[in-house]
Amino acid sequence: MISRHRIPAELPLDHLIVAATTLDAGVDWIRDRLGASPQPGGKHVAMGTHNALLRIGGRAYLEIIAIDPAAKAPLRPRWMDLDEPPLRATLAEGPALIAWAVRSRDIDNDVGRSAIDVGTIIPMQRDDWRWRLTVPDDGHRPGRGLVPILIEWADRRHPTDNLPPSGVELVTMAGEHPEPAPIREALLRLGLSDTLKVTYGRAPRLAAMLRTPRGVIAL
Repeated sequence: MISRHRIPAELPLDHLIVAATTLDAGVDWIRDRLGASPQPGGKHVAMGTHNALLRIGGRAYLEIIAIDPAAKAPLRPRWMDLDEPPLRATLAEGPALIAWAVRSRDIDNDVGRSAIDVGTIIPMQRDDWRWRLTVPDDGHRPGRGLVPILIEWADRRHPTDNLPPSGVELVTMAGEHPEPAPIREALLRLGLSDTLKVTYGRAPRLAAMLRTPRGVIAL
């Protein structure tokens, strides 16, 4: 496990992703666990999802994401396995930390560094916000969420610029996988071996420890 402060500068943590069956359920879960209130986010029209955000120290945030019931279903699979029955079954038992994203300055170059395919670079836009990020065509999470999404913001602005301090700060991250070697290799090639330590586990699992007004809490 590694402190947030030792994350390599070239690919710093951008955000953690918590999924829920509904956005309200995810927001309530985070508020109850962490003692802080996520802020309204927006809609991802291309994916049929919406979100809420919580600052977790520096230029990093926690994103709560859910399928938007008011949105049209996309013509492609939604990102992060949100259409997949196994993840839906997991979320039916409660929200869960399912993925993470790192910030790239040169996403076209960085996608080729991973030993595991991180997906296609797609452009996204909401109002005057523009960014590009990696999404596999079938919507799956590379490494079942242990290999990060790569994201490149269009300019120097970042969502944390608009988020108030929350009193929550990421302390460390860790992961488990039944076949950890390929995951470790992918992280090594991205320069992220010290960011996420992956050990053997029966099922893929991403975990984060956060310092909160209620003490140190694990997600």
